Amino acid sequence: MTESDVKESGVAEPEVAESEETGAEDDGAEDDGAEDDGDRLFEEGEIAGDYLEQLLDVLDFDGDIDLDVDGDRAVVSIDGGDDLSKLVGRKGEVLDALQELTRLAVQQVTGDRSRLMLDIARWRADRRDRLARLGTEVAERVRDSGGREALDPMTPFERKIVHDAVAAVDGVISESEGVEPKRKVVVIKVD
Repeated sequence: MTESDVKESGVAEPEVAESEETGAEDDGAEDDGAEDDGDRLFEEGEIAGDYLEQLLDVLDFDGDIDLDVDGDRAVVSIDGGDDLSKLVGRKGEVLDALQELTRLAVQQVTGDRSRLMLDIARWRADRRDRLARLGTEVAERVRDSGGREALDPMTPFERKIVHDAVAAVDGVISESEGVEPKRKVVVIKVD
């Protein structure tokens, strides 16, 4: 089929990969695996974005949807609309529920469990910053005064943020104590 035949028939030409086009050789399967993960996460974000766009329309909320990949998970953010705090709820409870629904919508399409993270009106980003500061402040206080200090109960995600902040301060360690949903971080001075 010639180029003019393709244009007349409306059949798209197959895209030629850069390595075929330039004659470059494939460097190995490691890059393909990382690229496949990135593609998979981007696909999860696209599916989630479509689902959330429909949901916002049904609920009559305005907001801009932003898709990103952070490490090994897709991240979808909704910002810019009025009253988005209603979609966050008290202590992020509505946001957590919407995140689970979005993960299920992605799983329904892909067949795989998603670890997608949803943020609305920067609630999770702001919460992450506050928890990191809290972890650092408590770690420094315990390091300087000695002893141990227990924080309020947190979700596993929140505890990880605090543990990471405490780990950056010399002279203290952190542990999780208790049983969900009352599990909390305890910061302890070490000698």
